[in-house]
Amino acid sequence: MTSTTRRETLALLAASGTAGLLPAAAARAAGGAGQIDALLDGAAKSGSVAGVVAAATDGTSTLYTGAAGKRRLGQDQAMTPDTVFWIASMTKPITSLAAMQLVEQGRLSLTAPIATVLPDLANPMVLEGFDEAGAPILRPARRPITLHDLLTHTAGFSYDIWNANTARYEKSAGLPPLISCQNAALRIPLDFDPGARWEYGINIDFAGKAVEAVSGQRLEAYFHDHILGPLGMSDTGFRIGVAQRARLAGMHARQPPAMHMPDADGELAAIDFEMPQEPEFFMGGGGLYSTAPDYLRFTRMILNRGSLEGVTIVKPETVALMAQNQIGALDVTMLKTVAPQSSQNAEFFPGMVKKWGYGFMLNTAPAPTGRSPGSLAWAGLANTYFWIDPTRQRAGVILMQFLPFADEKALGLFSQFETAVYGLS
Repeated sequence: MTSTTRRETLALLAASGTAGLLPAAAARAAGGAGQIDALLDGAAKSGSVAGVVAAATDGTSTLYTGAAGKRRLGQDQAMTPDTVFWIASMTKPITSLAAMQLVEQGRLSLTAPIATVLPDLANPMVLEGFDEAGAPILRPARRPITLHDLLTHTAGFSYDIWNANTARYEKSAGLPPLISCQNAALRIPLDFDPGARWEYGINIDFAGKAVEAVSGQRLEAYFHDHILGPLGMSDTGFRIGVAQRARLAGMHARQPPAMHMPDADGELAAIDFEMPQEPEFFMGGGGLYSTAPDYLRFTRMILNRGSLEGVTIVKPETVALMAQNQIGALDVTMLKTVAPQSSQNAEFFPGMVKKWGYGFMLNTAPAPTGRSPGSLAWAGLANTYFWIDPTRQRAGVILMQFLPFADEKALGLFSQFETAVYGLS
């Protein structure tokens, strides 16, 4: 990153006679935004990503917005800041916030058995393995599941992408894939007893169903009325509107290296993908489409302790609860892939202890990017990422659209972007 200050750069531009001619470009370069532009442009031109959009805020204003590359390889549409992406598990913090709104109101309990709201979870079973014939071995869970368990990923549910037993059970039971948004896809057993450990899974889909059960609204309508509408997130939703479809990013997949060039980097290729537009259930764990500017408004609300531009979404005490370690001595662990076409092994800041709040991963030590301890973050399967740093009043969003998750080049770009954001003024 350049060591030239904004004042020094503007002085040089003025001396050369360019400050008056190109004030916007001068200010952009002087503020460090030009460095981020170059990062994004370089990633797109090198083929590391098809296209990318990034945005950052200090809580009161937008520090950066930029885009590079194509919305879909093989087509001419350029990425723009308002491009629409499937943000996948970046849906989870919004669903968690919805649940916490109802906790605030006394309509949901963090500690009562969630079966009082969701009878389908009244008798959870734990999968202990499979017998010689391949039949699942199940036993009753040792205690009920609570909303706290669901919001912290300690209920016992997992994802088939990172858990082989869950994948095997789904196949033996003939369950539809989760991405189908059919209710039958949620009928999987627990992998362990509630509270025993942290494991990423379908928990927030059930939290979304709990929101529906007590609010009397489908999740789409609840989000619109209580979160997205009040925050002005007009490009965010489970279904793709006509205006959004015109700006939709295509999905891509990293191809394996060619047989004759095994050490070559895999190229990206466009693939067909779209979340069901008439789902049986709205996937609170991963169903939303959004844009970088929209999601940045969500991060600004969190930075401002539950309010944005005079609109209060939740109380400051609720944001504080969401941002605290809620898993005690348990730790967030690596997501070890069993489906490499969908995800690489995924772990943020390897070697650092990570915790979980309500809806967010929390880093416990300073990150090499500049992120402060106690910052909030998470990501989406198609390489979408965000972080929120209340200590340094910084938040950022970077959106790409390809598989597998935790792609090395995507993570590298995210890291470089985040580091550069801390140099913005």
